[in-house]
Amino acid sequence: MRRYPHPIVAREGWLFLGIAVAVSLDIHVFFGLAWALPCWAIALFILQFFRDPPREIPEDPQAVLSPADGRIVAVERVRDPYLERDAMKISVFMNVFNVHSNRSPVDGIVKQRWYHAGSFLNAALDKASLENERNALWIETADRQNVTCVQIAGLVARRILCYVDSGAGLKRGQRYGFIRFGSRVDVYLPLDAEVKAALGDKVYATESILARLKAG
Repeated sequence: MRRYPHPIVAREGWLFLGIAVAVSLDIHVFFGLAWALPCWAIALFILQFFRDPPREIPEDPQAVLSPADGRIVAVERVRDPYLERDAMKISVFMNVFNVHSNRSPVDGIVKQRWYHAGSFLNAALDKASLENERNALWIETADRQNVTCVQIAGLVARRILCYVDSGAGLKRGQRYGFIRFGSRVDVYLPLDAEVKAALGDKVYATESILARLKAG
């Protein structure tokens, strides 16, 4: 098992958690527990939102891993708007109680990155894929398979974070980004990929297999 080399609480949440705890403590000390309870509840919510536990990576080298925690809201043949190809799209919707750390679905090289400003529609809606703020990565595997992984902002999400760019190497399960407060990730795969995920499935980043790529 390879462990994700970061703290259990994602670094993106340290500032939010620190402020929430400091405010809660001040109110607790000066006004008492009853007044501080709502603030402590907010602090606990922030703590659970920014949790980032280590995950076990499946051994199958052809597996396409889920890049996010959540529920499968789309499995369909579509047009990949980034690589201009017919593809299988698998979409994972994250609510505010899911882990929001994003991890690479495959081993490969980032060939290109696209960022598009946009709306903040409910990320569970299919039109969010093309209308919401989004960040897309084109990842090419060692055997020339192309995977497009798209972070999409949601109704509440207002910040997409991505830490890699063109030329970066990614390993399956490697953390590459984060989306704050409810969102979605779309994965576009070659048409001959063997889909394993089904509509409505609950999936976990890195541990759940969405599909298998055809061996080169």
